Amino acid sequence: MFKKIFANNTDKAEMSFFDHLEDLRWHIVRSVAAIALFSIFGFVYTREILDNVIFGPTNPGFPSYGLLCRFSHFLGLGDKLCITPVKVEFQNFKMAGQIMLQFKLAFIVGFTAAFPYIFYEFWRFVKPALKERELRGARGIIFWVSFQFFLGIAFAYFLMAPFTINFLAGYTVTDKAVNQFFMDDYFALMTQIVFGMGVLFELPILVYFLSKVGLITPEFLRAYRRHAIVVILVLAAVITPPDVIDQLIVFVPLYLLYEISIFISRKAVRQMEERDNRPLADDEEEWS
Repeated sequence: MFKKIFANNTDKAEMSFFDHLEDLRWHIVRSVAAIALFSIFGFVYTREILDNVIFGPTNPGFPSYGLLCRFSHFLGLGDKLCITPVKVEFQNFKMAGQIMLQFKLAFIVGFTAAFPYIFYEFWRFVKPALKERELRGARGIIFWVSFQFFLGIAFAYFLMAPFTINFLAGYTVTDKAVNQFFMDDYFALMTQIVFGMGVLFELPILVYFLSKVGLITPEFLRAYRRHAIVVILVLAAVITPPDVIDQLIVFVPLYLLYEISIFISRKAVRQMEERDNRPLADDEEEWS
């Protein structure tokens, strides 16, 4: 069974350059079609998504505010983590500003919803070039990449966005100026925060594969742990208000992500060493 599968993979991996381009073209076409399909949903329900999701952190009823307040009371911190949302007013000074925002929102919704399928198409393209051992080590990759991506989005949206938006919206250096914001600026900020964390949460998976190919080792990650801590602290300080408790809420998950990456790197290297030290089976010798 494995011989048949990898024989097919070998045939595909030995296609000509133009055959690979044609194959890649169809993977891209199917991915774009998936984005377009989900974008229709975002375009039709723009108002609901904007009012309840994109502008959600500016609403007093946003779930994170109540949960953080109850968590603060549970820890005996009083109202330390309770956030009173700043009243935010948005403006549009461009003739085509709102319709362009609708198209941007539709694309973001389409890309986010289609992300698992997009990665599935990407994986189908690169899979034939991988060896049997690499394929065994990549089992469940589509699920884990998608899971980490959406986990990062949820972390940014429900935790980082409320702190960031309320801090920036309420920050003033003079009473003579009133904070009023362009919708495009707010949308761009939300997109950067949410998608940035979605990509950052792929760190353990990236470390796993870089460890598999020998570009990263757990010793390297341990050696630069202090540097990573400084970077994470700076990131937490920029994202959250100048309050130690708020900064710790962002710092702890990001630091745990780094420690998890060290553990995953160590496990990946150990698996490689065990496989290199054990004798190959007959079918493995044939395809090695």
